[in-house]
Amino acid sequence: MSVHVTVISRKSCVQCNATYRALDGLGIEYRIVDVDELHEGAADELRALGFLQLPVVKVDGAGAWSGFRPDLIDGIEVAA
Repeated sequence: MSVHVTVISRKSCVQCNATYRALDGLGIEYRIVDVDELHEGAADELRALGFLQLPVVKVDGAGAWSGFRPDLIDGIEVAA
């Protein structure tokens, strides 16, 4: 079983690009979702959930966080 990672981001987001590089460096596959291409109000919904910055990284079975968090990225377990 593989881990599913979704990165909700925005173009020209420095922390988003750092997150992509960290995931790529660990060989972790992920899906990018541009917050500006989601429905109107999506950014407000994320803020209401406590995600105050981009990217929002969602890992199936392991929760979610916002911002560039190399400590949490390093903790993503990938099936061999």
